[in-house]
Amino acid sequence: MKVVIDTNVFVSAIMNADGAPRQVIRLCLEEQLVPLISNALFAEYEDVCERDSLFDDRFIAKEERAALLNAFLSSCLWIPIYYLWRPNLHDEGDNHLIELAVGGGASALITANKRDFAQAELLFPQLEIHTAGEFLIRRKL
Repeated sequence: MKVVIDTNVFVSAIMNADGAPRQVIRLCLEEQLVPLISNALFAEYEDVCERDSLFDDRFIAKEERAALLNAFLSSCLWIPIYYLWRPNLHDEGDNHLIELAVGGGASALITANKRDFAQAELLFPQLEIHTAGEFLIRRKL
């Protein structure tokens, strides 16, 4: 199953070993899910992983974050984006996630901010948007 993993889910997976985001990333690393990636999402992952201030209260070195990112990227399917759909989301910076999901034929977008995707002007009914926990529950059904 092809999925798009929002940056907030990836960061949560790094910060919390016991949470649903970590389980989703584990499924990707075990090749049970195929995470899609684009230039924009790659740049976002890389930028966030390099922010030491974000991880100050965690004992995760920059090298460890880079190693996890590299392992995750090795499981990703790179999707070139040729067409910008612009669903006009509340957070303009999230449009690239929808474009990646549609361009790559993803079944689901996994995010911690579902509400940011709720008021889109352009809808894609074939794309399910879930939190990591919701996705794991639906996957078991």
